[in-house]
Amino acid sequence: MSRAADLLANIPASPDIHQVKSASGEKEKRFLVRGTPAYRRASLAFFLSGFSTFALLYCVQPLMPIFSEDFGVSPAASSLSLSLSTGFLAFAIFCAAPVSERFGRRSLMFVSLLGASLCTIACAVMPDWRMLLAIRALEGFLLGGVPAVAMAYLSEEIDPKGLGASMGLYIAGNAFGGMAGRVFTGMLAEFFSWRLALAGIGVMGILAAVGFLILLPPSRNFIPRRSDMRYHVDAWLGHLKNPALALLFAIGFLMMGAFVTIYNYAGFRLVAAPYGLNQTELGLIFTVYLFGIAASWAAGHLGDRFGHFLVMPVGVVIAIIGVATTLATPLSAIILGIVLLTSGFFMAHSVASALVGKLARGTKGHASSLYLLGYYLGSSVAGSLGGHFWSADGWWAVAAFTGVMLLLSLFAALQSRRIAKETP
Repeated sequence: MSRAADLLANIPASPDIHQVKSASGEKEKRFLVRGTPAYRRASLAFFLSGFSTFALLYCVQPLMPIFSEDFGVSPAASSLSLSLSTGFLAFAIFCAAPVSERFGRRSLMFVSLLGASLCTIACAVMPDWRMLLAIRALEGFLLGGVPAVAMAYLSEEIDPKGLGASMGLYIAGNAFGGMAGRVFTGMLAEFFSWRLALAGIGVMGILAAVGFLILLPPSRNFIPRRSDMRYHVDAWLGHLKNPALALLFAIGFLMMGAFVTIYNYAGFRLVAAPYGLNQTELGLIFTVYLFGIAASWAAGHLGDRFGHFLVMPVGVVIAIIGVATTLATPLSAIILGIVLLTSGFFMAHSVASALVGKLARGTKGHASSLYLLGYYLGSSVAGSLGGHFWSADGWWAVAAFTGVMLLLSLFAALQSRRIAKETP
């Protein structure tokens, strides 16, 4: 009888959960294991959240030349439709991390996705440039409830052996959303209007938010915390004192800054002579994001197998080669360069995201928020600053500006690898 009881006691409560014994007095952790239905549902939910976030955030990028013409603003000013969103998103990440520590991850992400979708629909009816920018700023603030919280959920709930793959799928959702948002708005703007295009992206975001809520399993390892601001400041400072993590935060800033700068001003280059692309053709250029989807997925698996610090600098080098290739005149060479940049960027970003979750010791939401602060500040600051390089000396100046940022990223990637090896 006791033998049977022992056997029954050893049967796991759920085949989807892998239980890990914690230190004495701590709650036993139950991870979602790769290959199980719950793992697949969570991965698909985060694919949808990444898709929606990037589609909503970057749908205005192919519309910048239209904004410049319709509202009578400069290329640098038209980039504010994106830079304000990413800048407020970066700020909101600091608010989202403490809120999620107290109230939970799942509900905050759903409310953020839904609110940002409604803002995109509101942008479609704004008659004034300043009003449109104000709504885009609010949208960025609302979206801050998704990225840092998403990374924290994955780091807490996914078995570490499958974290790279699930993070890679989440980043692939980012890539697919970024592509769909740009292509969809470009085509609708060409055949109908940019206002209808934004309204369509907003409806798509609402559907993705509902799917996310239905699919995502409730948190199993999350423990709500009541804390004051001192607790959060100490948590952020603790992560900044880790030199390997600090370099990863810098990589997020530099890589994203270079990536967004190229995409912001490639449109201005390609709609002008000698290329003269229309909005549909310009939107189709963004289908190269498909390479980013594949690169994110591959980088996650390669990182789990061969080491994330080995894969990350490879992605940076590919991005550098991509920027150099865009300096050629033929349209095919420019597209190839954008393909290489996109692939390298998503490889490095996918791996860096997973490394932040692995290297952070406790308060993973705070570590994720710092990485994404750098990531979206890079988009905001460099994305607008690149407009001045474009106005000063055209594409050569833009390529030089982004090339320097990518070289600094490569140095940071190699240094972070060395420091992590030396740190016990």
